Parts: sequence; structure tokens; C-alpha cells
Amino acid sequence: MIHTASLVHDDVIDDANSRRGKRTLNQIWGERKAVLAGDFILSAASVALARIGNTTIVSVLTQVIEDLVRGEFLQLGSKENENERFAHYLEKTFKKTASLIANSCKAVSILGCPDPKVHEIAYQYGKNVGIAFQLIDDVLDFTSCADRLGKPTAADLKLGLATGPVLFACRQFPEMNAMIMRRFSRPGDVERAWKYVLQSDGVQQTTYLAQRYCHAATREIRKLRPSPEREALVHLTEMVLMRDK
Repeated sequence: MIHTASLVHDDVIDDANSRRGKRTLNQIWGERKAVLAGDFILSAASVALARIGNTTIVSVLTQVIEDLVRGEFLQLGSKENENERFAHYLEKTFKKTASLIANSCKAVSILGCPDPKVHEIAYQYGKNVGIAFQLIDDVLDFTSCADRLGKPTAADLKLGLATGPVLFACRQFPEMNAMIMRRFSRPGDVERAWKYVLQSDGVQQTTYLAQRYCHAATREIRKLRPSPEREALVHLTEMVLMRDK
């Protein structure tokens, strides 16, 4: 529910028309009702969380909500320095996507096991899977058709966002720096940036980075004793890399 509420609010912020191939709530009901719908879903999640009756779990999962908001603020900004820009992108990716998965994994491990070492393994597994998931999402924005993706392609560029493929492409095409700083706002910027990304190794480098995060997740989860559940989590990292929608 926390995830769904964030998507509803994201669609309002981005003025999105479609989500997973369907019309967004803000398109059907308008912005005001969509914002309230997102708030209502979040309140229902909070009630469910409180019913667990575990203050540690409440603390862990409310961190997700704080990170989501901080991630949105990070997305509104950009860095001029190339190295700072990539660190900014990864921090935003953690807060907007990976924190939810990392802290959810940690929370369920707290409920199931008293060992703090297991809690940390679960958190690190979720963090690495979450970042890889978003990296692949950013790749699909350039490689998947709109029908498969369920939303328009080049959506991030049109929103003025420089994701992994763009940042890697910028290393080969420095002229993209100016476009990134003005958030692709001039006529033709989106089309030129799209062209540069496809001419570069940006997509391949971002995919490789996602593979590294998935391998890190696998290393973490293999610290647990062998079980069918552990192997299912290993398989999940493979699914993250193979998805096309």
C-alpha cells in the first residue's frame, strides 16, 4: 500500500497519463482526488502497520515513508559535477525505490528471527535488489516499447530527469551536460538526448551496474543457511535482470 500510494502521488507530480497500460487516477478523477486517494491508501497502510503492535517494525517502515519524500526532493535537484551527479542519482534511487524493498525485507526478518545479523543480511539484500530493479526500469525507458512498458517511453527525459543511461552516455557525449543542467527543456533536447544514449554504451553500462547490484544481493542472501526460500530469493535477482516490462 505504501508503494501504491507513492505511485498515485508520483503520477500527480509527473502529470502522467498512464500507468501499467491504464489511465492514471489523476486523469480519471483529477489531481485533488488523486492526492487524497494516495493519502487514504497511506493512512490504511499506517493502520495496518500499527495493528502489528511492534514498535521496531513501525520505526523501520515509517523510515520508508520519510525516504520516499526525501527522494522526491532529490529528484527535483541536479548536480553540475559529474561524479556528484551519479552519487546523487544513486541516492535518489535508494530513497525512492530501494528503501521500500530493503526495509520491508528487514521488517519481515525481524518478525521471523531474533538475530540482528539476519536483519542486516535481509536489509542489504533488499537494498541491492531495489537499486538493480530501478536501474533496469531506467534501461527499459530506452529499450522497451510503450505497450510492453505500460507507460510512454522516454518518460524520464520528458520530465527532465537524467537517469543511469543518460549519465553514462554523457561521458561519451559531453555536450549532454548542458542539456542535463537545463533538464532537457529546450526544443529538440529530448530527441537529441535519446539519440546520444542509443549511440553510446549507456544502456549496456547501466545494465552491467544492475548486474553488479544483483550479484551483491545474491552474495548477501547466500550467507543464510540453504533452503528453498533462499534459492527463490536468488532466483528473484535473476528475474529482476531479465524483465522486459
